[in-house]
Amino acid sequence: MEEYLVAILFGSFFALLLLGAPITVSLAGSAMLAFIALDKNPIAFVQIAFTSVGSFPLMALPAFVLAGALMEAAGISKRLVDVAETMAGPITGGLGAATVLACLFFGAISGSGPATTAAVGMLMIPAMTKRNYEKSYASAVTASAGGLGIIIPPSIPMVIFGISALGLQPPAEAIAKFGEFESLSIPKLFVAGVVPGLIMAVSLMTMNYMISKKRGYRGLTENWSFGDIGTALRRGVWSLLAPVIILGGIYTGLFTPTESAIVAIFYTLFVGIFLHRELKFAALLNSLRTTTWITGRVLLILFAATVFGRLLVEQQIPASVAASLLSITDNMYLIWTIMIVFLLFVGMFMETLAAIMILVPVLLPVMYMLGADPTHVGIVLICALSIGFMTPPLGENLFVASGIGGSTVEEIVARVHPFVLAQLTALFVIAFFPVLSLWLPRLVGY
Repeated sequence: MEEYLVAILFGSFFALLLLGAPITVSLAGSAMLAFIALDKNPIAFVQIAFTSVGSFPLMALPAFVLAGALMEAAGISKRLVDVAETMAGPITGGLGAATVLACLFFGAISGSGPATTAAVGMLMIPAMTKRNYEKSYASAVTASAGGLGIIIPPSIPMVIFGISALGLQPPAEAIAKFGEFESLSIPKLFVAGVVPGLIMAVSLMTMNYMISKKRGYRGLTENWSFGDIGTALRRGVWSLLAPVIILGGIYTGLFTPTESAIVAIFYTLFVGIFLHRELKFAALLNSLRTTTWITGRVLLILFAATVFGRLLVEQQIPASVAASLLSITDNMYLIWTIMIVFLLFVGMFMETLAAIMILVPVLLPVMYMLGADPTHVGIVLICALSIGFMTPPLGENLFVASGIGGSTVEEIVARVHPFVLAQLTALFVIAFFPVLSLWLPRLVGY
């Protein structure tokens, strides 16, 4: 019966995808077929889908999306880019490095890869083109750095991972073998993402430096101008305070991730209206429309993916996958390698949030059986899927950068390979050395 259900679930899912059905329809359709095959009451499908959005942490999703949209409209993202540009100064490939830095800053606000790519790309791709950077290269750098938006906290995929993983307890065999596992929480995931996010960013800046040196992409200035840096910092002080307030409040326990998202919205409204005086009513309405569209799309995926994942768990398919994989090898490094290759493949074809909802119930039990910390597993999974933003055919960041910069997706893909290789190297370092993810959470008491 188990093999029969797997064939129905995944067979119909991939068949619908190949027919061009949206990811939500593919997930919901395959889950409904499985319900019918199991002779389950279809009303349970609706009940599971409804309860999937009843968690308090999920309220952070629309709030962070709105905060990111408002910050762009309020001039906060532009000031963050200005700070990044002045800090890059005379560094070879300085504008490429500034793009990565700007994505780091904006990622600490938006929590979304495509949103980070769009906000930074609208300013940086034209600036790089004016400085004689090849347009396709400028788009490739931006598309690559945009993926940092889901690693640097706060991160929407981290919220979804936390919600998915919190309902999965370590198997009794794993507890008997390794003892009690460290607790998992969304604030802990946020803290754990800081060091891996910086490692991924450094890998991009290193690759940008090597390519820029070869192609002769010079820095913005001959020397650092401390006057210009001071001016940019003064103009951008309220923008730089945004991630400090958001993350500082979470790390100190002053408020939860959900509450921090609401704080971010009110902070942005105050800065945009009273300090920068750039947030107009029309832009506010547009931000609300953008938030509604993105949130509705994500929640529809969440409805269907939750039912799909519940079926997998109820039929003990994750336990079977774990047993099969562990019968091949119990070498942690080999398991991580297999997982990363698999996640990269999935990231090429599937939307990130849907991939998390489907894969967490399958992969997390495998890693529990090897004694892996669930927080570390979450960080590696999100870092791996972030690379999917810049790999075809789905590669959302590629399409965003193409729309902004004017290069074709094919031209950007031809320039993005070195950055994929750099990110992949950083990913293996993060996976093989768990302390990189777990050091900071333990330092601050998680």
